[in-house]
Amino acid sequence: MSAQLASKPRSVGSVIQDWRPEDAAFWAQTGNRIANRNLAISVPALLLAFAIWQMFSAVAISLPLVGFQFDTNQLFWLAALPALSGATLRIFYSFVVPLFGGRRWTAIATASLLIPAVWLGIAVQDTSTPYWHFVAIAMLCGFGGGNFSSSMSNISFFYPKAKQGFALGMNAGLGNLGVSATQFVIPLVITLGLFGGIVGGPQLTAQGKELFLQNAGFVWVPFLLVCAVAAWFGMHDLAAARSSFAEQAVIFKRKHNWLMCWLYIGTFGSFIGFSAGFPMLIKTQFPDVNPMTYAFLGPLVGALMRSVGGWLSDKLGGALLTFWVFALMIVGVFFVLHFLPDHGGRGGNFYGFLGSFMGLFVLSGIGNASTFRMIPVIFRTLHERWSADADAAGKAAAARQAGIESAAVIGFSSAIGAYGGFFIPKSYGSSIAWTGGPELALYGFVAFYATCLAATWWWYYRRGAETPC
Repeated sequence: MSAQLASKPRSVGSVIQDWRPEDAAFWAQTGNRIANRNLAISVPALLLAFAIWQMFSAVAISLPLVGFQFDTNQLFWLAALPALSGATLRIFYSFVVPLFGGRRWTAIATASLLIPAVWLGIAVQDTSTPYWHFVAIAMLCGFGGGNFSSSMSNISFFYPKAKQGFALGMNAGLGNLGVSATQFVIPLVITLGLFGGIVGGPQLTAQGKELFLQNAGFVWVPFLLVCAVAAWFGMHDLAAARSSFAEQAVIFKRKHNWLMCWLYIGTFGSFIGFSAGFPMLIKTQFPDVNPMTYAFLGPLVGALMRSVGGWLSDKLGGALLTFWVFALMIVGVFFVLHFLPDHGGRGGNFYGFLGSFMGLFVLSGIGNASTFRMIPVIFRTLHERWSADADAAGKAAAARQAGIESAAVIGFSSAIGAYGGFFIPKSYGSSIAWTGGPELALYGFVAFYATCLAATWWWYYRRGAETPC
């Protein structure tokens, strides 16, 4: 009886006081069930966060159709700004779960997404709405990007080390489907009188076609409400995850924090940047193609491959996968360059271009998971090395600190990596403005991936690496 009681978590309300995922008996009896319950609520909340974050990737190209007089560069800005604000918010969101608790923060952060969703639904119904309103809404969409850091940090505390690759891959991979969902759902719902006249009438295109652009924002509202309530009443806070900012801030002194930030720019930064810029890139390079027919495919395969990448990382190791991801992404960019039309619009092969980008999305999805799998291994290895001569209490304290730092680095690196979502679409726009095509931006990506390849090999993959993982 005492052994049975010892395997059950002590809790006060929704706060679990005793959480021991590495204890096999504890995990088998109740830990696995509770962790999976929190993951099951976290996934749809994160999916909606990504959907709100990337709304403008699907909305921007439709604004001129109903009379908004925004030029191409302004539209690229609207696609890029959510990533800029989201990446910046992630820096703060990285540290909030140990301060406030995962349940409470997930509910509040999900509810905050109602603000940009409702405002967008109102703003698009009046073509006299000034551009700065859309800039403000795009910045507020960054709330969705910020949620990723807190969500991943929270889930990392629930699972044992052996299952973290799978759990983080599932949370992020299925959550990332929100990008594909928004690019699939929005083009569909803006053609339908989904809410009747409750949220406003249609807007007319120059050809007299009716569009309901307000649905791009309002369609998410009921789902956000359900997920916020589910998080508040269904998730848990872990007392073991609580820590001060000072305990977490030690990561800024860790070299491997900054190295993993750099690598995650290359993986997740590529995924979210390609997702945000893909519709506008298709529109500018292949004007006869409807971008929204294909744009959702890249984020879809990238998100699904993140879950696969988490499983493969647990089996093969994160560093091996990450190394080959960057090597193949360099090859993939050269294929994209090969299939682009020239600056006069001649030549090019859309299906070759599309296939090359699908390959890049697949690789970035795998890399998203493999880099995150590396982080707990790196910091566990470092703290085990530093506490090798400590007593049992010292080793336990080192293990706890390794968990705190791993969660903080997962959150912080996701913040830095998200800046790729700003720089990639903005670099397309700048390259087109300066040279007439996106080639300059793509060659820049090749150079960056080469630095990521070298860093992965030197510190994590080669024989004799400092922290093999």
